[in-house]
Amino acid sequence: MYISPSWFLIAGWFVFLYGNSAALAGSSGVRYVVAAAFVVLLYVSVLIHELSHSLVARGFGLPVRRILLYPMGGFSEIEQEPPTPGREFLVSAAGPLLSLVLAGLGYVVLLATHLSGLSGLLIEQLVWANLFVGLFNLLPGLPLDGGRMLRAGVWKATSRPGTATVVAAWAGRVLAIAVLVVPVALIVSAGGQVQIYLVVWFGVIAAFMWIGASQSLKVTRVRERLPGLQARRLARPALSVPASLPLAEAVRRADEAGARALIIEDHEGKPIAIVNETAVMATPEQRRPWIEAGALARTLEPSMVLSADLAGMALIDAVRQAPASEYLLVEPSGETLGVLATADLDQAFART
Repeated sequence: MYISPSWFLIAGWFVFLYGNSAALAGSSGVRYVVAAAFVVLLYVSVLIHELSHSLVARGFGLPVRRILLYPMGGFSEIEQEPPTPGREFLVSAAGPLLSLVLAGLGYVVLLATHLSGLSGLLIEQLVWANLFVGLFNLLPGLPLDGGRMLRAGVWKATSRPGTATVVAAWAGRVLAIAVLVVPVALIVSAGGQVQIYLVVWFGVIAAFMWIGASQSLKVTRVRERLPGLQARRLARPALSVPASLPLAEAVRRADEAGARALIIEDHEGKPIAIVNETAVMATPEQRRPWIEAGALARTLEPSMVLSADLAGMALIDAVRQAPASEYLLVEPSGETLGVLATADLDQAFART
């Protein structure tokens, strides 16, 4: 679990506002203690909300990196998206469902115990808080849970996850505008005076929703273009040389052959290393005749040998799992195709 540093600032602000509200009675010290307890319990409820997402995701075999708590709530970093709309719906629905269950349990406790005073007020506030968290997250627009549930429904109906994301993201943008405009309009129409901190708070929530929805649209556009990101197209022609060959001669031979990468081979002609381009460029030309090409090479590890047929997210995942500056690309037959430079992959990805 990771707690954003800004969380402590907003939590402190909540404690201050709640501790000075008319809802709490007693000395200032008691009010602030109760306010702090409420804020902590509120975020514990948010943590439980996110844990439910994570547990359901892990139940489907989806890896969860961490849970992030930030001022606007929480976020479960699930490394892979659910492969089916049904699983997407269940993972998304788990959080709001548990929040509503917590609200219901708190209400049952109040009815059964008839608690009054600060303890009763605290439980009552937690009931309302969990009810709000559950219902708000059910709103049908990304990045809220309800938006992911809407995405799952459209995905199921159209069999097109990209289209489903676009629909849910635009719904999220509409909701973001509504969150900012509707509460203020209701207060004004009722003849009340709009408090500036309420406008700021609604604005923060609306901005969070708008940014989240926009990010979903951006990610969708990138994923639609990812299939065009192919290792075979990015392969650099490579020249195989022995490790003992002077760097100057290796570079000369590569230029003559039109190669853009150097592979070190053993006495049997098997690739064993890749010469680092950055190290070559950093070596002055007057020193290159005295340096062996193998001295600037990185030994090939199994994870640095990639299939030339890799494309899209499979290619990105393979590179992410084994960070390196160059990779050896091989055909399904085992024959060497060339070298994939991370710099070329980054440029191609940026163009998407």
